[in-house]
Amino acid sequence: MKKVTNHDLAIVLTIATHLNMSRAAVELGVTPSALSHALRNIEERLGLRLFNRTTRSIALTDAGNRLFTRLKPAFRDIDDALEDLNQFRDTPSGTLRINAGRPATQIVLLPLISEFIAQYPQVDVEIDANNTRVDVVSEGFDAGVRFGETVDADMVAIPIGGYMRSAVVATPAFFTRYPVPLHPKDLLGIPCVRLRFSNGSLYRWEFEKEGVKLDNEVNGPITLNDMGLTVEAALYGGGIAYAFEKLVTAPLADGRLVRVLEDWCPSYPGLYLYYPSRRQLPTVLKAFVDFIRERRL
Repeated sequence: MKKVTNHDLAIVLTIATHLNMSRAAVELGVTPSALSHALRNIEERLGLRLFNRTTRSIALTDAGNRLFTRLKPAFRDIDDALEDLNQFRDTPSGTLRINAGRPATQIVLLPLISEFIAQYPQVDVEIDANNTRVDVVSEGFDAGVRFGETVDADMVAIPIGGYMRSAVVATPAFFTRYPVPLHPKDLLGIPCVRLRFSNGSLYRWEFEKEGVKLDNEVNGPITLNDMGLTVEAALYGGGIAYAFEKLVTAPLADGRLVRVLEDWCPSYPGLYLYYPSRRQLPTVLKAFVDFIRERRL
């Protein structure tokens, strides 16, 4: 077997992480064709096929999966060793990678990150705004942002963004065609914009008043997989939407939307930044955690 370098292994690790040549090429700063050529060269030197590739997909072979499984912790140890050097710098530098849902990104992360990078100009932040919950460790993220009840027990979690409320909204014109609901049960028979999770289930709208809790299954002709888009659908008159209050602040203020059932929408604990408790905290993440905690004082 001809010699395979650490650079070659880094190429294999990146492709195996993304299972997408275009995304891997972007991360490595090369063209997809150059990356494909490099991979063929590596496989020839190893005398083994690491990936099964077609024009539309790429998947690990058994040999590739075994190598990937061994490489991940090894390269993580290398990253940690390099991260240790940051303590000798006056200011944090490097890349902070965060996985978060799209609404969390819009409502909480983008305003905070904008302030954070202004304070630490040597830091880059990469946010994967994805409503699918992932394993932040295995997917190579430093941290994630989700609601507290969805965070695993072995994670450190800190509140980010304060308490939240939901809002039930539609256009004024919509309520010239349909009655204004005064109770959650009144939503039955009124077109609502439904939200479908990545696991295929439909979100049941949650309400609470004077100790009474309800979760309503609603009906309507429009179903979307993104809360921000449900608000857009409501703005076009497609139905009543249920969204985080901060997503509808502007259209409520300028009268494009009106709010109903407000007394059934109490405040609740909001989002949390979470990260692994078993791993040394990267300097860039520590700076962001300290930054968030300062704003809670």
